[in-house]
Amino acid sequence: MRNEQVFSVQGDTELLARAGHLFESLTSEFLCAARDLRTWSQPEARAAVVNRIRAVGPSDLTTRKLLSPAALVEEESRAHLRLLRSQGALVRISVSPLPHETIVIDRRVMILAGQEAPAGREYTVTTSRTLVEGVLSLFSAVWETSLDLDAYLRRDVPHLDADGRRILKALGSGLTDASAARRLGVSLRTYRRRVAELMASLDAGSRFQAGLRAGELGLPR
Repeated sequence: MRNEQVFSVQGDTELLARAGHLFESLTSEFLCAARDLRTWSQPEARAAVVNRIRAVGPSDLTTRKLLSPAALVEEESRAHLRLLRSQGALVRISVSPLPHETIVIDRRVMILAGQEAPAGREYTVTTSRTLVEGVLSLFSAVWETSLDLDAYLRRDVPHLDADGRRILKALGSGLTDASAARRLGVSLRTYRRRVAELMASLDAGSRFQAGLRAGELGLPR
């Protein structure tokens, strides 16, 4: 009989206290699926993973990260992911919602992240072979239909002229339409028309989505 475990913890601090040793047991494969880079944000937990990866050695370790487009909104996040790529990690972006935000260590330990809560996320930690294999199957299915990081950033990138980039920058400035129009030296009507054209070119249904889409495509905002 295998000694399988399933337990839950509340918040990143308790996760590290109860399951930190599991990160340190990493030997061959590290899989991570998350909406963005803040899902697994506890500095100590990140440090435990990084230190263990360094100890194992990148050449002996398979690291796969599966993320949603939300992970690409900030330039800092894109730079971090490119750094991981340069260090040997495989990074893909899923256009479909991720079924779970999870970490899988050596295909034997799984940590599932719950919803955000005032007391911190609830995490479920398990070594159940059945549960681990079930989530691995889902991970693999989504991974196969996802795009490599660079391929995702290159796809369907719209051409924005100088005015389009100025409009995009104005949208991110927090100015009112009237103030942005004055800054750009155009009428309010013209500014709003250009905003609508920009949203259409970015295939965005709102100004907020336009900012997200610009981040996904690596366009300067």
